[in-house]
Amino acid sequence: MQYTLEITLDLPKGKVINLFDNPHNLKHWQPGFQELLPIEGKPGEVGAKSRLTYINGNKRIELIETIIQRDLPHSFCASYETNGVLNRIDNQFHEVNGRTTWIAHNEFRFSGIMKLFAWSMTGIFKKQSLQFMQNFKRFAEEGKSVSV
Repeated sequence: MQYTLEITLDLPKGKVINLFDNPHNLKHWQPGFQELLPIEGKPGEVGAKSRLTYINGNKRIELIETIIQRDLPHSFCASYETNGVLNRIDNQFHEVNGRTTWIAHNEFRFSGIMKLFAWSMTGIFKKQSLQFMQNFKRFAEEGKSVSV
């Protein structure tokens, strides 16, 4: 499953990247985010792996992030893997007239039992990805955090 989302922020690219590239800001735009723990390589660099933990209701979700490509302020690509789901996100950032357009190319691969449900989950994944981008825009432009 693949899809591309785009959002424009009323901020210059440098400001957007400073906020996007700071792991301490994840809690402000990714609901349920708890922690990011480095597990391999130098944090933030190509090849590095980290464990991201989220709480969704009473459920604990852990993802393994692997940084695939890092060419900030232009692009950042990483994969996120959890039980039967691999999500690769290729983020591109473009500035025009002091505004930044963030384009996120998402690709999902499923294995095991998740393959059976993948076709019915396209809308859910796309909606969540867009919500994260909208949350980031609110945080970046207005300082509004999703963290409680």
